[in-house]
Amino acid sequence: MKILVTGASGQLGSEIRDQHEKYTADTFVFVDIQEMPLDDIQRVTVVLDEQQPDVIVSAGAYTAVDKAESEPELVDRINHLAVAAMADWAKENGKRLVHVSTDYVFQGNSSTPLKEGEPTDPINVYGLTKEKGEQAIIRSGADAVVIRTAWVYSSYGANFVKTMIRLMTDRDSIGVIADQIGSPTYAKDLATAILTIVHSDKWEKGIYHFSNEGEISWYDFAIAIQELQGLNCEINAIATDQYPTPAKRPKYSLLDKSKIRQQFGLNVPFWKDSLKEMLYKLNTENK
Repeated sequence: MKILVTGASGQLGSEIRDQHEKYTADTFVFVDIQEMPLDDIQRVTVVLDEQQPDVIVSAGAYTAVDKAESEPELVDRINHLAVAAMADWAKENGKRLVHVSTDYVFQGNSSTPLKEGEPTDPINVYGLTKEKGEQAIIRSGADAVVIRTAWVYSSYGANFVKTMIRLMTDRDSIGVIADQIGSPTYAKDLATAILTIVHSDKWEKGIYHFSNEGEISWYDFAIAIQELQGLNCEINAIATDQYPTPAKRPKYSLLDKSKIRQQFGLNVPFWKDSLKEMLYKLNTENK
């Protein structure tokens, strides 16, 4: 099997790269902005024609949520039109697509874990373009699995965990939002899930949800990071309206993972167990 992975140097792409050698029967092609710039739709199709993958793992995206508000056309090309091109190519060539989407396709006004069939209603540019990407895949008729995830972090790249460690090291006190609820996703766990699905004999196209188990706020997440790292910093719980940002965020985006567990027999780790694992790796690498 030939598997092409976009966003090769991102958090998820890097975690897939770490695991790909387990799959000795497969050929992996990792592409990033140099090899396959997602804002160049024609180039996307050319690369797919050249590589002829059996499976496309669409892990690359425009993810700078606040910056997205000021350059919506670029975000749309990357998160929507490039995804549409990959879906159309997969359909025309009889290949499979795994696409990573986001909890930001939801408005965030629910109070119970979100199932895949809930109505989408994005409240920012990033979420809107990801929703349009999902819709393009469905319209294409491609044999595609769409995985919505949330709050992704890793030992690679920039993310909330690393930012918190830096701020708690540099400052005596910080404020962290306590009224946005969800569950984080260790990119390594998501990479494991994707590779399991790609190789599953229970493949079934459709939309699925994946994040780590548990229900927390960003404040709860920060407290756990502080405890596990042994950092001395006062962490104050603040409301969303005390920390205005260019892009609105969903207040509640906890994802229901029952469908993906049942279909593919996936193990979904608890968020704190995964955080411990990531911090151990990070601390070991930084010694």
